Amino acid sequence: MLKRLFSFSGPRLATKLFIIMSLTMVVIPWFSYLYLREMEAFLIDSQANAQRLTAEGISTLLNGRTDLFHELPLSPDGYDQLYAHPLESPVRIDGKDNDWEDILDFDLQFGEEPEQTEAGTQFYLLLGEHNELVYVLARVIDDQLVFRDSTILRLDVSDHLRLNYTDALDQNRKMVITMPAPGVTTAYDIDDEWRYATQSGADNRVQGFVSETSDGYIAEFRFPLAMLGSTRQFGLAVVDVDDAVERSIESITSTLPSAGHEAYGLVLLKSPEVLKIIQGLGYSGANIQVIDTSKRVRAEVGSYDAATTLEPNNEDASAIDRFLSLTSGPVDAIFSAMVARDIDFNPLAADQVISTSLEGTPNHQLRFTQQEGEVIIAAHPIIAQDDTIGTVVLTQNTERILELRRDALGRIVNFSVLALFIFVALVMAFSVTLARRIRKLGTETTDAIDAYGRLKTNRIYSETESGDEIGDLARNISNMLSRLHQHNQFLENMPRTLRHEINNPLNALSTSLQNLASEEQPDHRAKYLDSAQRAVLRIGMIVQNLADAASLEEALEADDFEVIDLRELVNNYLNNCRVLHPKAHFEYRGTHKRVLSAVSDYRIEQLLDKLIDNAVDFSVPGTTITVGLTTDANELTLFVTNEGPTIPREELDNIFDSMVSVRQNNPDNRLHFGMGLYVVRVIAEHHGGQVSAVNLLNRRGVTVRVTLSLYREQTEELMAAI
Repeated sequence: MLKRLFSFSGPRLATKLFIIMSLTMVVIPWFSYLYLREMEAFLIDSQANAQRLTAEGISTLLNGRTDLFHELPLSPDGYDQLYAHPLESPVRIDGKDNDWEDILDFDLQFGEEPEQTEAGTQFYLLLGEHNELVYVLARVIDDQLVFRDSTILRLDVSDHLRLNYTDALDQNRKMVITMPAPGVTTAYDIDDEWRYATQSGADNRVQGFVSETSDGYIAEFRFPLAMLGSTRQFGLAVVDVDDAVERSIESITSTLPSAGHEAYGLVLLKSPEVLKIIQGLGYSGANIQVIDTSKRVRAEVGSYDAATTLEPNNEDASAIDRFLSLTSGPVDAIFSAMVARDIDFNPLAADQVISTSLEGTPNHQLRFTQQEGEVIIAAHPIIAQDDTIGTVVLTQNTERILELRRDALGRIVNFSVLALFIFVALVMAFSVTLARRIRKLGTETTDAIDAYGRLKTNRIYSETESGDEIGDLARNISNMLSRLHQHNQFLENMPRTLRHEINNPLNALSTSLQNLASEEQPDHRAKYLDSAQRAVLRIGMIVQNLADAASLEEALEADDFEVIDLRELVNNYLNNCRVLHPKAHFEYRGTHKRVLSAVSDYRIEQLLDKLIDNAVDFSVPGTTITVGLTTDANELTLFVTNEGPTIPREELDNIFDSMVSVRQNNPDNRLHFGMGLYVVRVIAEHHGGQVSAVNLLNRRGVTVRVTLSLYREQTEELMAAI
């Protein structure tokens, strides 16, 4: 019971096929992913080279234009650089950002995210310049607005903006912009404590407007560029008051300088002439900057922010597309995991590229930040009289490459998923069909033998018509059962046959011995002794036939082959046959040339013994027994033909099997165990040949053919003669 249990403990055929082929299927997406990685690196390198070439083309337009790069009175080092972008038309002061659409992407962020700090206000600042007027747009994030109470003289007890600047006399000045309500703002010069106005009236040079938003407010105002003086030092602070009763200041967020200059930034005007040159060269997903030797941005167009991806229209998608779209979520997760970085990669790439380019060497670098994503920065110097006067910096995102990679990865995943479904279905169908065929074959094979080991049938029918390996197995099993069935039939008939055949000589022997014991005359005693001896010889012949068939194959292994002339051997053998069988008529037909073959002459004679015995026993009296030899290019054929009973058609295939006999009418009542032709087949196969039997077409009789190989030298002679 335990043996039977453990014999079925291994994995089934379907499981083995599924595991092996599933592991193979993993290789396809893995190598596809490695190919995508290589392709992505190639595309990024190609894009970087294209950006460098574009930057070189733009710099060619600016080479030698020293008039476009005049120096400012102050160096920008140590200041926040507040760029006033050139405006094509004046901005309407209405507290809205619709007039700033062309340059909204260049706004500057100050302060921290509200959820990252308990105190403080975040705001976004954008400056523009048109006709010597500076326009300011400040978008403030504030969850609680407190407007100015006109009955209170102090100006620092409500939400307001503070301005620090140097005037035409290079004196530090302070100003606040107050907001009585959504609408027009009022500007006042303020004392050093930022509390009270120093003049009785408002400063009409600063005109502004405030509008509320869902997360705070937008303050928009303008003032003359001349108000800042020649140094253009300027600072802006947003003051937040949240409690309308206590009116205490919660936070002050300002445009802090990078180092050393309290409350000041530097307003830098971009060069309109340079902007006009590069304005038509921008394209989607790219930012172009022209920077002078002081690293000031003189002109800038375009933005490298990732474009918004349009959602696919699932209404027009096919059923397969809708099915495959289910994998978009996992694909995005996989892709995000592959491209995600815990820290920023090369965040100082822009400074390094600009510095190297200003030294006269074009270069590019890849940068990744959590806010901007992955971008390529390329720069090419601007040359005038062998000196570098600036550089063109082209920054472009790799969103298109990442999108191509994402789409390719999606296709690979979709293909793999779909292929896996199809593969699993095919493997399961194939394995189920294969297992069913094997079970059916196994069941029929098992049922062919009963509980006592006896065969119930001589063949099986399942899968014998199939052309695959299972069909070959089924046919082999069927042939095996057929031979076993014949052997079993012989064994079942053997006791009755032996009893009949041995009883006859035993009876003759017994009778002869009884007569011999009672007979007193010498002449009669000799007759009885001769009869007894014939009976003993007949019993010995029966035993010898069985022993020869059993030991033949072992005896053949000890035989040595030699090259002999079979034509001469056959002729000598026929001469002996004419002496041994004087009543039979023998005739030789075939070639009269030498027929050389490497054989055992004794075994060939033994083979002829069996063939001639069959021919003599079963030929019609008075007919001729024909023995012959024929040859072709590589083989010889030894044949024996006799006229007489034919072999039933259904027995032609197994007449040479062991213990098969189909001729029942023996004229001399001799015993035939079906061993003669079996011995012929074994000897022929031992010599590398074949044996076959055919019925004569025009007359009753049988021809047995034995095909053997010719000796190589004779084969070469025959080929040369041909």
